[in-house]
Amino acid sequence: MWTVIYIAPNKLIAEKYKTILTDEGMLVQLRPIGSAHLGDHASVEILVPESEAEEAHEIITGAIGS
Repeated sequence: MWTVIYIAPNKLIAEKYKTILTDEGMLVQLRPIGSAHLGDHASVEILVPESEAEEAHEIITGAIGS
């Protein structure tokens, strides 16, 4: 089961956080939210397997703070 751990404001930030999480060995999916016409400016859900959600959230929180 995939779990949303963060909603990034755009694709660029979502890709940045995906890279951070995959570098930590996590599986990550990105899922755009809203209208397709927004393109790279649409919000993006960052999802990880439910078993990794807590750790992934901590990693993202740390990345946001730095």
